[in-house]
Amino acid sequence: MLTFYTNPMSRGRIARWMLEELGQPYRTQVLEYYTTMKAPDYLALNPMGKVPAIVHDGKVVTEVAAICTYLAMTFPEAGLMAEDKAAFFRWMFFAAGPLEQAAVNASFGWQPSGPQEKRRAGYGDLADVLGALTGHLAAHDFVADGRFTAADVYVGSQIGWGMQNGGIPVNATLQAYWARIRDRPARQSAEALDNALIRENQP
Repeated sequence: MLTFYTNPMSRGRIARWMLEELGQPYRTQVLEYYTTMKAPDYLALNPMGKVPAIVHDGKVVTEVAAICTYLAMTFPEAGLMAEDKAAFFRWMFFAAGPLEQAAVNASFGWQPSGPQEKRRAGYGDLADVLGALTGHLAAHDFVADGRFTAADVYVGSQIGWGMQNGGIPVNATLQAYWARIRDRPARQSAEALDNALIRENQP
């Protein structure tokens, strides 16, 4: 059995999409910020005190990119692990590192001010990151294998959410990529589950 620790207003929405793509049974444990996420029993699983996390066969996995990759490799029958592992891991780690870091830093109002700061940041700046990602997706319909994989769950979620909240500037290539994956039944199911949880917790 899989246990999924999440909050519907978190990156757990990405992991939920991945779980729905698997088609495997799982139990959802909803945690609240500042209270149950910081409780001793959960901190024993994830000392960071944040979600999402999964527990499977006694193994704890945190960090959304790791969760998506672990599930794709553990349940190969779902067909979500790419044969082209070079592209899969390259862009999965790219989205978990440079893309998220650049987008979050920009959302806080910080951008590297010149060549030296761009070098120290490691990712250059948001324009550099999006240029690399857009170039890949202009030449490929999906992240790897020419088909939908777990990498599209993670990379696609970063793009879709970023364009929606303004953290990622919209361009035609990213829009077209997001349009190819956003209406998948598993994503619609995941969205419905998380949105229902939000409604349940509204005053």
